[in-house]
Amino acid sequence: MDRRGGRECARAGQVPSRARRFRGDRGQAVPVVAGALALVMVLGFGAVRLAGVVTDRARAHSAADAAALAGAVEGRAAADRLAAANGGRVMAFESYGDEVEVTVRVGDAEAVARARLEPFAPERP
Repeated sequence: MDRRGGRECARAGQVPSRARRFRGDRGQAVPVVAGALALVMVLGFGAVRLAGVVTDRARAHSAADAAALAGAVEGRAAADRLAAANGGRVMAFESYGDEVEVTVRVGDAEAVARARLEPFAPERP
């Protein structure tokens, strides 16, 4: 066998070199890399979507808590203002005497919060 440019070349009557036997495998890395790249892209898209859902849920809980507290003290208008200030919208507002239940929607997430107005009792010395 002859060496030319670092490759073995087979001559008539000799067994083909390893490089020539596996010539049909050339270019197999391209489909594997393309498949891996597609998988990484799908997983990345899923992670971004999941992060958005988790963020919306947390913001909905914060907005509902703030709206419920404001609604217990000042009523429905205050609950609407606080929900909007936190990026949400009041979907339901229920008042039961001194207790308020508010449902707020932020994005695709909804949260429910309750608050109760208790009379202020100053501390005694």
